[in-house]
Amino acid sequence: MQGLFHHCILQIALDTPLNAIFDYRWHCDAAEQPQVGQLALVPFGRREVMGLIVGVAAETDVPVDKLKDALAVRSQLGPLSPQWLALAGFAADYYQRPLGEVALPGLPKNLRVLTTVALDRALKKLAKLDAPHDGTPLNMPQLNPSQQAATDAIGGAQGFKPTLLYGVTGSGKTEVYLQSCAQVLARDADAQILILVPEINLTPQLEGNIRARFPGVMLATLHSSLSEGERMLHWLAAHQGKARIVLGTRLAILASLPNLKLIVIDEEHDPSYKQQEGLRYSARDLAVWRAWQLGIPIVLGSATPSLESWHHAQSGRYRKLELRERAVKNAVLPQVKLLDMERDKPKDGLTSHLIAAIRQRMERGEQSLLFLNRRGYAPVICCESCGWISECTRCTSFMVLHRPEHRLRCHHCSLEMRIPRHCPTCGNVDLQPLGRGTQRVEEGLQAMFPEARVLRIDADSTRKKGSAQAAFDTVHRGEVDILIGTQMVAKGHDFKKLTLVGILNPDTALFSQDYRASERLFAQLMQVAGRAGRAARTEGGSASEVLIQTRYPQHPLYGAVVNHDYDHFASALLEEREQAALPPYLFQALLRAEAPELATAIEFLTIARDCVEHPGITINDPIPMSMTRVHNVDRAQLLVESASRPMLQAFLKEWLLTLREMKSRVKWSLEVDPLDI
Repeated sequence: MQGLFHHCILQIALDTPLNAIFDYRWHCDAAEQPQVGQLALVPFGRREVMGLIVGVAAETDVPVDKLKDALAVRSQLGPLSPQWLALAGFAADYYQRPLGEVALPGLPKNLRVLTTVALDRALKKLAKLDAPHDGTPLNMPQLNPSQQAATDAIGGAQGFKPTLLYGVTGSGKTEVYLQSCAQVLARDADAQILILVPEINLTPQLEGNIRARFPGVMLATLHSSLSEGERMLHWLAAHQGKARIVLGTRLAILASLPNLKLIVIDEEHDPSYKQQEGLRYSARDLAVWRAWQLGIPIVLGSATPSLESWHHAQSGRYRKLELRERAVKNAVLPQVKLLDMERDKPKDGLTSHLIAAIRQRMERGEQSLLFLNRRGYAPVICCESCGWISECTRCTSFMVLHRPEHRLRCHHCSLEMRIPRHCPTCGNVDLQPLGRGTQRVEEGLQAMFPEARVLRIDADSTRKKGSAQAAFDTVHRGEVDILIGTQMVAKGHDFKKLTLVGILNPDTALFSQDYRASERLFAQLMQVAGRAGRAARTEGGSASEVLIQTRYPQHPLYGAVVNHDYDHFASALLEEREQAALPPYLFQALLRAEAPELATAIEFLTIARDCVEHPGITINDPIPMSMTRVHNVDRAQLLVESASRPMLQAFLKEWLLTLREMKSRVKWSLEVDPLDI
């Protein structure tokens, strides 16, 4: 007999800046009441939007004449777990955002559309797939003693165990991850494992390794390069527990994984784990909280750990496991040398010593990598007659010359224009490029080594889907003699024939106003240096070398890189940070304001600074951001600091209530634990 129909109140979180939960009426069969964690379609203003049910009640304070009916509940989709809702709730609370702004964007777009066509199709497709559940690994290589000790410590860990896996580049951290996963899968027939990597172009190589090792396990990948249909299918496979291993970039931390038993964060130091727009969350930090919430082990792996993680390891909060030697027998760390550009003047950006080293590698059939973290042909063009330079008309930045496309392009607002035939100020036709980007270095190399197979890998050369992986495959097959690249080539890639790395123009980071610049530069240099000499050295083969061109060879940072001495460098930096009262010894939040005029943004921040009392909290004066104008909008910032994280969080909650009530046309946002100040 059909149950009696009645109505209940659905408490729904919506993707809106309003910090509120909205009540809707739902008429339902008493036997089929909607559940917390399900999705519901509701009217909101003049639109129909998807929301997340976070509560079901019998009554509401909303007057009957203002109470709207929910339109549909997505009952075909199992509800999101209480643990997932708690994760979204923690992220919303910690990063000071409404719950709906965290929870809804974390779901695939096809789950949030008005129709169920895509959802029904994906569920049907997934139901037809046999979910392979055999976690038996294939081709397990023999580990060295330090790898074996790390694997047993991670794979056998019970409960919340945060582990920093500190291993030099090429020490076999990936193998430790895979064999730890094998132990977890063998122990629990339903276990799910989440593996995060910082960048999309690192997923194909690791995905191939996982599929080869665990052919009997369903693997799901989650990153922004997937089509919406693919992302939906992979998310559902994880949500239903069918995908035993989920591999993804930072957005995968918000995946629904009902049987999660291990989290691995590869290259945990990488700033890519911090979202820089919208909800500015740190996937690494959320992963640690998620592991604590579920009482499961988490591994943070890196050759150059973040100072925060290193500090936690030094203080005993994290367990530290070390891999001090390269995994491949007879593979040794490359020898790092500094090339003084004051003594050896560069030609076309390369010193004579570096040119000779490249020629030697070519004669031996080995590969060279030139690292320059600046894409385009030249950072700017100028007129030597009147001093005109190619500034962006919408940003406080320069238009970068992209010679192959015959364009000037702003890398901040994407404004493009044709290269002028003459100086707009004085009419001089002899406009010159200043500085070097990857395109100009490529051109110079092709002139120097006409017989060489030269390949450039950067954001410009890999715009099409799949082009980055195709380029890396070309390098792996040995069809490239000289590779030029930006940070895309700096980490995670295992180039067997690469024995020389040349690093061009790293000095600019030494004089940055960002206190994290030296930490980032050191990590970048160590990571890109680690691409050399990963295979066993053959008899007669070149010793792997890293050549760093610099005008400041006496700088202590370069000394630490030459000695592969992360420990001493990190200890010195932590000491500096403690003396200067900077993170990780201090906690920060950044209030940003954007307005058509800088004075308007500064005025808003000045009022914000003085609107609430703040004992125990330091609020610095508002200042323009280092890049003040982007896309015709002026930007300013206000830094808030405290030695106590709970005190800072309590202040931010109270402060935001006041800020939201302020009438202002200024667009503002708050970031907790900012990386870029």
